[in-house]
Amino acid sequence: MAQITITAFEQLVTEGYLEARVGAGTFVASTLPEEMLQVHAQQAPLQERKKLPRLSQRVQQVMHSPLLPPVQALSARAFQPGLPALDAFPFDVWSRLAARRYHHPPLELLTYGDPAGYRPLRNALAQYLTASRAVSCQPEQVLIVSGAQQAIDLTARILLDEEDMVWVEDPGYPRARANLLGAGARVISIPLDQEGLNVEAGKRLCERAHLAYVTPSHQYPLGVTMSLARRFALLDWAQRVGAWILEDDYDSEFRYCGRPLASLQGLDTHGRVIYMGSFSKVLFPALRLGYIVLPLELVEPFLAMRALLGHSSPTLEQAIVTDFIMEGHFLRHIRRMRTLYAHRQQILIEAIRQELPGVIELAEHEAGMYLIGWLPQGLDDRLVSQLAARQGVDVRALSACNKQELKRPGLLLGYAGVNEQEIREGIKHLSRVVEAIV
Repeated sequence: MAQITITAFEQLVTEGYLEARVGAGTFVASTLPEEMLQVHAQQAPLQERKKLPRLSQRVQQVMHSPLLPPVQALSARAFQPGLPALDAFPFDVWSRLAARRYHHPPLELLTYGDPAGYRPLRNALAQYLTASRAVSCQPEQVLIVSGAQQAIDLTARILLDEEDMVWVEDPGYPRARANLLGAGARVISIPLDQEGLNVEAGKRLCERAHLAYVTPSHQYPLGVTMSLARRFALLDWAQRVGAWILEDDYDSEFRYCGRPLASLQGLDTHGRVIYMGSFSKVLFPALRLGYIVLPLELVEPFLAMRALLGHSSPTLEQAIVTDFIMEGHFLRHIRRMRTLYAHRQQILIEAIRQELPGVIELAEHEAGMYLIGWLPQGLDDRLVSQLAARQGVDVRALSACNKQELKRPGLLLGYAGVNEQEIREGIKHLSRVVEAIV
């Protein structure tokens, strides 16, 4: 009992609750540990703190952009575009691989990692991208980043100065536009046609742009595939004026007819294309891992900036992804998701035809994770989106992706991340919203 008492006193001294004074005894500490961890700061009530601090012009431009994407946590509900089937992810396999890596991990996985990324993952990605996407690269050209947004941010920081001009697709990916505006670039909206980005229109609007951001394999949001002739025209323009092309290959794995299309980067013979992708849509978004394939002359400056901005992505997660790829789980998962997404697309089409015949026009598509539901002329797609959100349905307005006025309003309907029941229930909620304002 005496030993237990001594041990208890030692523990209280160690934690700071007691103070041992030589020759005097042991006393209760004058300042308890909890008090040292609490800060009693005087804060003004929220309603009194209205005045914004001085902000940079770049941030003000982003905040007041009509295409600014919502700053909020994204929910896993119908019909968020780009959300993968989290209910069908093989978490049993993932848990086993993670447990193996976390059980006595080597020191290299616990320290600050290589800014370029975990070398085995870069090796695996180089092999995968070469075989599946016809990307021309070596592991030394692969840079691991924390998702697509960091890839765009790094590219803008390294290649663009204030007021440099950038081509973006119109309609296009709002977060890419916002990121480029935040970097101080002048964003030039380039129209699309049935062949993808209209290069000739881009030349007329701004021939001497420094960068073009494109989604050639599956254009976001219209789903157009850039033709071969248009790809060569874009590459020729970039070579002639010394511009760079940032190719966002965000969901190319999910094609339901034939093989995935070859990348634009694989056609580039002059080293003008920066290729980017992420694991958010093929695995799960919270992983926050993506990658860039760089022309050789850009590797060193990108590494320097990557080391400055967070140094590296979590190495243990990179190691788990490496095992997931190298043991064959990655390709098996993609094959299963292609079948599942094709089925869910059909369920969505059937539900629209049943609940909203003649109101929303929806066409089957051979690729992607969402469809565009075309609305009747004159209907405000942003209003539909807002009213649907009150019903617990997440449908994005197509006009939120467009700088110029659309010929027809539409909604982005993501089907990959919701099961059959959720699709049917979500369309019923949407039908009530649309029918109330048509």
